[in-house]
Amino acid sequence: MKQTKINILLCFLLVFSLTLAACGASPTESAPPVATEAPATEETAATEAPTEVAAPANPNIILATTTSTQDSGLLDILVPLFEEQSGYTVQTIAVGSGEAMKMGEEGNADVLLVHAPASEVAFMDAGHGSDRYLVMHNDFVIVGPATDPAGIKGMATAAEAFTAIFNSGAEFITRGDDSGTHKKELALWKATALDPAGQAWYVETGQGMGASMIVASEKGAYILTDRATYLANKDNYELEILVEGESGLLNIYHVITVNPEKSDQINYEGGLAFANFMVDAATQAVIGEFGVDKYGAPLFFPDAGKDPAELGLDS
Repeated sequence: MKQTKINILLCFLLVFSLTLAACGASPTESAPPVATEAPATEETAATEAPTEVAAPANPNIILATTTSTQDSGLLDILVPLFEEQSGYTVQTIAVGSGEAMKMGEEGNADVLLVHAPASEVAFMDAGHGSDRYLVMHNDFVIVGPATDPAGIKGMATAAEAFTAIFNSGAEFITRGDDSGTHKKELALWKATALDPAGQAWYVETGQGMGASMIVASEKGAYILTDRATYLANKDNYELEILVEGESGLLNIYHVITVNPEKSDQINYEGGLAFANFMVDAATQAVIGEFGVDKYGAPLFFPDAGKDPAELGLDS
């Protein structure tokens, strides 16, 4: 009797186990899902580390440039952008165009950004440069105190204005540093057939554009400047634009790579990378927009790819 009860109990347990198995299974059950990577979303993408630019073999380049590109603030935008995109590190030396080209001649710079077209042509003809590309332009203006002691405001040409300044003996500030602006100023004086050298009212600073503008402001004097530097810093000066708009006041910039034969220290690849960056369509767009938000007009006008004749240049 006891054995019969045990058999009945075992049968019951077996039936119960089979029932539970049948209830837990599904006719369409498939293999457990394999874990997969969640699709990228804007949120997850934002947390991913950006792709790093591979460092060039020689990542350091020296850019010798005019003070106007520095004083206007343009290089504060372009240099970090170039460094981020290329992996190069730029050492910027802001001097006059003449001094920048001298650095190139001596093999002390890799690339130049300058605005003295006639001197640039001579630089290239002498074999100091390898590549020269048209980049941008703005213009020169004659500024001075609101009192305008020489009465030049609104004159049609710089030659008229310079003649009036000469005849009045009103103080005039010259950079005297062989910069692109200084070269332009001397050319304008030459056009008048007047020589201000040695005149008590003709004051030489030997400094860059921004510093010379401050001297002019403090002395209530006239000075020739590029428009970009004036607009970017006009709140620091007591100077007004008095003469502008003449075609002869056009201010044109080129980028030049230094001939690597000048020195085995020249980083030609880096210089060429910067030159190509300056004439790239995306960079040209940045140049064309620079200053618009603050002044309602760009401080520079992009020119890459244009025929130099459009700007009155032979080359």
